[in-house]
Amino acid sequence: MEHESYRGVLLIGDPHIEGRVPGFRKDDYPQVVLEKLSWCLKTAKEQMLLPVILGDLFHVPRDNQNWLLCQLMTLFDPPVYGIYGNHDCRENQLTEHDTLSILVEAGKYRLLSEETPWQGTMQGRKVIVGGTSWGKKLPKSVEFQSEDVSPLIIWVTHHDLIVPGYEEQGHFKPFEMVGVDYVINGHIHRSLADVKKGQTTWVTPGNIIRRSRSDASRAHVPSVLKLEVTDKGWERTVLEVPHQPFDEVFFEEVIEESETGVPSAFISGLAELQSRRTDTGAGLQFFLEKNLEQFNSTVADEIQKLASEVSSHVNE
Repeated sequence: MEHESYRGVLLIGDPHIEGRVPGFRKDDYPQVVLEKLSWCLKTAKEQMLLPVILGDLFHVPRDNQNWLLCQLMTLFDPPVYGIYGNHDCRENQLTEHDTLSILVEAGKYRLLSEETPWQGTMQGRKVIVGGTSWGKKLPKSVEFQSEDVSPLIIWVTHHDLIVPGYEEQGHFKPFEMVGVDYVINGHIHRSLADVKKGQTTWVTPGNIIRRSRSDASRAHVPSVLKLEVTDKGWERTVLEVPHQPFDEVFFEEVIEESETGVPSAFISGLAELQSRRTDTGAGLQFFLEKNLEQFNSTVADEIQKLASEVSSHVNE
């Protein structure tokens, strides 16, 4: 599609593609997530939108199956734009050993940065789409030479932002990024409230697929953010990505009662381990999360370390 044909941008949050079934999902996750990504790209083409991925295209940075790469090579035609997230790189920055680098070198995934933004015209307006990948410093201001006195600029990021509902996990406070209208942040898997700083609006749209069985995941509606250029600037719309009901996607949690009739984390955890043989060892992690608090921190850390080693060997 010619640059002048685009009407706006479609922001696609954290696909987390992988060849295994994560958590307590009971469907064919690899195919489901590819279908959702395909729907996003088809929608972008039909509505004449530039597709941009907010990082974490992959869930594991390396050793992804060849068939996944082959499907993405076909799917990313024309190429997509985006940044890399923490799950895309093993060493806190993208290297030639990471799977995403294959798509980048093949010209199928074009990395956005301060030095390599997308620039073009949408609806007669100059538009710039830049980005800051995981581990990179966020710019305080953005300036580009343009004949248009007021180009429309959006920025995509993948950072631990301190936003409503994510205060304890966040590390970076939103600020006015001078020159930027919208900052669209990936990394956080659920949709959260905007934060307005000066002319800059920070948006957390959430991701396109639910990976974990949790209350937050149950409440999240997989969706993408559409920013369309109008005479007045940006028109913003949330598009729901087709998905199945939560209870059809995830196994029901196993709850067992103790002899006193009170639900026991230990007994429920064992029951979950026995009934759910998940690809990623989610049952083991669930059990540990419920029961490690009874041990002192040193013992708990060693147990968690051993569990992580076992899970990593199983998942290789």
